[in-house]
Amino acid sequence: MEYVTCNLCGQDDTRLLYPSTIPDDQLPDAIEAFRCTSSLYGKHFTIVRCRNCGLGYTNPRLTGEEIIRAYEAVEDPLYVEEYDGRALTFKKHLQRVQAIKAPPGRLLDVGAYSGVFVEAAQANGWDAWGLEPSRWAVDQARARGLNMLEGSLDTVEIPDESFDVVTMWDVIEHVADPLAQLRSVRRILKPGGLAVIHTMDLDSTFAKLMGGRWPWLMEMHVYYFTPRTLGRMAETAGLKVVKARAEGRYLRLGYVATRVAGIHRFTGRLAAGALEALGLREVAIPLNFGDLFTLYATR
Repeated sequence: MEYVTCNLCGQDDTRLLYPSTIPDDQLPDAIEAFRCTSSLYGKHFTIVRCRNCGLGYTNPRLTGEEIIRAYEAVEDPLYVEEYDGRALTFKKHLQRVQAIKAPPGRLLDVGAYSGVFVEAAQANGWDAWGLEPSRWAVDQARARGLNMLEGSLDTVEIPDESFDVVTMWDVIEHVADPLAQLRSVRRILKPGGLAVIHTMDLDSTFAKLMGGRWPWLMEMHVYYFTPRTLGRMAETAGLKVVKARAEGRYLRLGYVATRVAGIHRFTGRLAAGALEALGLREVAIPLNFGDLFTLYATR
């Protein structure tokens, strides 16, 4: 564990948002806590907020080396089972990206996991690539014929000005140094290129209503942004913010039941049984609680 200063403004003046719910002698389980589909809601280290700029973050936290090591090792079969819902989500996301920057061109999805967005972009005329530290996820994507680089922006050498679009879907909140990541994004973007960053909104109405029960308070989330703090960080990294907007996602009803079970086991199991009996387990529905947003910025 290490103590850090604010990644946005560099100050060391914070207020407590949520105390740690993890015992001091309990180490993270990389196979469970760091899965994209982890249901360990409410299990997290101490979360603070910078009094100067408003950035939320875990402090103390795992070192950057421990974080990346966990993501290199993680496997997540449930993510693959949720393919249909994620494909629908990324189809909608891609449409919004293309309203700003249309193909053809080169696109890199940072933290691509098993390549669902890469696949959607490729089908729409992009020379699409994924960048992902998990060996398991890279293998899943390559098995479907997708272009994948194994590693991260810190470990893979990517030439300057080599992509027209760089996307980060639910990634920026997981990294140890998000400002450095955004500077790397700017470096590899061509002049006029588009950066797209999707994450949770700490200041959303839903987050405020839920308080300590907000599902995104999890061990694997290191930073908690708002459109304002992420916009300021993007500009500090040399990007020009175009807009930020709330965007939800599509999820299968069966998968939603597993998420509910992470919060209340009995209710989740009851819902899962009912969906199975009614034959609705595989039905995908749109969900938007207003606590997820996407920021669009150009170089």
